Amino acid sequence: MALIERLQNRPDATYWPGKIPMTYIYTAGRAGEAFFKKLRDSGKFIGARCEDCDLTYFPPRIFCECCFNRIEGNWVNVKNRGVVHTLTICHETYDDKPKETPSIVAFIRFEDTDGGMFHRLGDVDYEDCYIGMPVEAVLKPKTQRKGGILDIKHFRPL
Repeated sequence: MALIERLQNRPDATYWPGKIPMTYIYTAGRAGEAFFKKLRDSGKFIGARCEDCDLTYFPPRIFCECCFNRIEGNWVNVKNRGVVHTLTICHETYDDKPKETPSIVAFIRFEDTDGGMFHRLGDVDYEDCYIGMPVEAVLKPKTQRKGGILDIKHFRPL
C-alpha cells in the first residue's frame, strides 16, 4: 500500500505491511541549539530563567511553561553536577542481544534548576549506583565536541 492510497476499511489501519518510507530531520530548537553551542564551545551547561515564576528550566526553554512568558535569552549558567533521581540497568542491546557489561541510564536532576536530563552513568559499577547519588558530567575533549548530547560522555559519581 502506498502512502497516498486511501484506506477503505478501518482494520487496515492497525498495521502497515512492509517498510514505511520516511525521512526526517531532528532539530533541537532554538533553546536546544543555544544549550549545545555553549556545551560545545565552553563545556558549560545553561538553563533558562523565568523571574516571574522563580523557575530555572534545564534544559533551557523558549517559553515558561507556567506563565507562558518568553524566556529565550534569559540564559543562566548551570553547574555540571546533579543527583540521580532514578536509574535503570540495561542488560540487553536495543535489538535484544545480551551486553557483556550492563550499561546504566539515569535521570539526573541538576542543582539550582527545575529540571534534568537522561544520560548514561560511567566510571561506576552498577551495583554501586543508587538514587540520590551525586554525579558530575564527563565531557569529550573540546576538539571532539560536535554540539550534541553525545558531547557528554557520561556522568560519574562525585
